Amino acid sequence: MTTHRILAVDFGASGGKCFVATLSEKGFQLDEIHRFAHEGVSFYMPEENGELAERTYWDDTLLYHNLIEGLRAYRREVGDHVDSIGIDTWGADGHFITAKGDLLGKVYAYRDHRLDNMVAEVKKRIDAQRIYEITGIHFQPFNVSNQVLWFVQNRPELLLPGTRYFPIPTLFYYYLGGVWKVDSSWASVTQLMDARTRQWSEEILGALGVSAGMLPPIVAPGTIVGNLHEVLAEKVGLNPAPLAAVGAHDTASAFAAAPLENPEKALVISSGTWSLVGKLIPEPITTAAAMQANFSNEGGIGNIRFLKNCMGTWLVQELRRAWRATDGKEMGWEEIIRLTEQAEPFNAFIDVDDLSFYNPFNMEEAIMEYCRRTGQQPPTDRGACLRTVTEGLALKYRQINEELCGVSGIVTEIVSIVGGGCRNALLNQFTANALNLPVQAGPEEATAVGNAMVQAIALGAIRSLPEAQPLIRDAFAVKIYRPVDHPVWDAAYQQFRQIAEKA
Repeated sequence: MTTHRILAVDFGASGGKCFVATLSEKGFQLDEIHRFAHEGVSFYMPEENGELAERTYWDDTLLYHNLIEGLRAYRREVGDHVDSIGIDTWGADGHFITAKGDLLGKVYAYRDHRLDNMVAEVKKRIDAQRIYEITGIHFQPFNVSNQVLWFVQNRPELLLPGTRYFPIPTLFYYYLGGVWKVDSSWASVTQLMDARTRQWSEEILGALGVSAGMLPPIVAPGTIVGNLHEVLAEKVGLNPAPLAAVGAHDTASAFAAAPLENPEKALVISSGTWSLVGKLIPEPITTAAAMQANFSNEGGIGNIRFLKNCMGTWLVQELRRAWRATDGKEMGWEEIIRLTEQAEPFNAFIDVDDLSFYNPFNMEEAIMEYCRRTGQQPPTDRGACLRTVTEGLALKYRQINEELCGVSGIVTEIVSIVGGGCRNALLNQFTANALNLPVQAGPEEATAVGNAMVQAIALGAIRSLPEAQPLIRDAFAVKIYRPVDHPVWDAAYQQFRQIAEKA
């Protein structure tokens, strides 16, 4: 077997990583060569009417700089030839670039408050049921449908002829090689793509006043879409490597790497800043029940990810950020886990998906206020606050699983947790307890694994993702968590449901 060396770039909403993946007769190996942290930055800007507005942006210059550092790290640590490069990102946001190549301002972050009321604005333009029938995508503030409509409504003077929209992964492919294409896994989550034809929906675009020519062509994951600019390749000391479309939505790549023996019976949780909780199914489910439960049918790699966005470790990250501002130093994850373990169980219950936790000014105060609003005693210290969040996540997973099983008709027999969040052994055990199901955790870098495997398909190194499954299982250890104390957790779940209904 020919040895293939692949660069997998994974940009999440709180950090970025670059990996070299090696596929040879010895099997599959993944090595990290560059890592960095990043986060959205808030500005307070006077609007035209004089009111002060908070605006949250991503630093795409920082991201690009670290992408280049990843290429240089590959040159130093591996060599001057890479077989392909693929980029995955979080599943929202993008940028407008004029025909003359000018960037229209900063890159808005999906939690920016300009989107708070945009779901309702989209529904004014086209019937909600019709949107769901076409796209199969849930209604969430961060959807790209909301973002482009906001731009059309509020910045029409900037949309000059020839201006194009670059989804966030496309933006970095464009920076590397002038590529203006997006893969179907990422396009599917925009609420602008027809889930069955896998092309942009002219009906929805027309209703929103968006020109179809403003959006990039959609390609299948596993397509070679271009090459690294020769001048850039020379600058970093590499060949003009092929650029491969992967599952550019990081959840698509993560789900693709879940080591499942029976995918039909598994609940998959891609655990990170968001927890994406769902099942792999062959065709979209766009029934009234699916819409009522606000499930998404996201384009996978040979399948559909039928899932729901759960707030994930965002709450912990925001608590950590607030405490960093107070303490002048970062609380380590070891201390976070220790404080959580030591706190009293079931001190309070929160629905982690309550809108008050989406982007509050202060997450700790938001949790306190939720407890007061629902007639509970708020957590009294940091450990209690962290435990309330961690228990809340596990209980929410159970609620989503029950809804998924009801809508899909498929009973869950095992839970597979992948991504960086699977390092949280306490949350893994709480999940097993809450669902009364075994949990398998790993691989931690599932997104990069899925990214690399799709590149391997593009290069012809493997034929399909099922062929990749044995390679993944051989390369990465998976830890099993068995449920304990289920009666206690079952009673807690009933309390959780009652509290959530009050909120």
